[in-house]
Amino acid sequence: MQAQAPDRDERAMGERDGRPDGGPGPDPGGPGAAARGPAPASAPASASASAPASAPASASAPASASASAPASAPASASAPASASASAPDSAPGEEPEPRRGRPRSAAAERAILDAVVELLEAGEPLAALSIERIARTAGVGKATIYRRWAGKEELFVDVLRAIEPPEPDVSGTGGLDDLRVLLESIRTRGLAQRSSALLHNVFAQMKSHPKLWHEYQCTVIAPRRLAMAAAVRRAVEAGELRDDTDVELMDDLFLGPMLVRTIHRPDAPLPEDLADRIIALAIEGLAPRRAAGKPDDGTDQG
Repeated sequence: MQAQAPDRDERAMGERDGRPDGGPGPDPGGPGAAARGPAPASAPASASASAPASAPASASAPASASASAPASAPASASAPASASASAPDSAPGEEPEPRRGRPRSAAAERAILDAVVELLEAGEPLAALSIERIARTAGVGKATIYRRWAGKEELFVDVLRAIEPPEPDVSGTGGLDDLRVLLESIRTRGLAQRSSALLHNVFAQMKSHPKLWHEYQCTVIAPRRLAMAAAVRRAVEAGELRDDTDVELMDDLFLGPMLVRTIHRPDAPLPEDLADRIIALAIEGLAPRRAAGKPDDGTDQG
């Protein structure tokens, strides 16, 4: 049966849509569009973006004609501005916007630590300090404090770290050299406690607060003791100390005199060479033993 020719109205609609034959054109996005593939080279040029890039664009093509082209077709030079709506948000080479979040504010932490020091210097005892009062003095909310510290004990330990001399910088590879640095740091902290009424007052109060004292021992003193013991072990491995003596006992022999001078005898002198003198004295009994039959003065026996 012969197909009927399109009537005048249908031809007019076809010409308006860019179909020169006036007949109904295929739906570019419909089923089978991908199977049909690109239009043959002999097809009439249209204003659609599916036409080859070398084909001249029709001046009478409407702007909406290119919007219905398949996504895989090459873009025409006459593509409208609206076709770029699907382009990525950031241009090539442009830094992406960083992910926003709630950063840990160093300024807020500094304000909180300073507030505790301010209250202690004003004569407030540790037992009287509340999180609410510390927050009010620091100008922050209580939630800001609790996001950083579980309670007052943890906060007070960080306050002590802030006002004490900094932790010593040890190599982690030396034996007696690292031991000397660690002993010297204890001496400088002892001097700081003597010269700082605040430190002296805080340490005196800490001893009457078992929970706070325990927290300080676990988070500050224990790591320092471990570093001392590690330095003693390295000295043994390097042949600087005897290898037949308990490491913890040797550690106590080095550490004990410094602790007595800095804590138990607050009036005892703390000279600059105290660490060297302690090590030299301890080494007299802890130095490696000489081989049997070898004289002490190094001369040959005859």
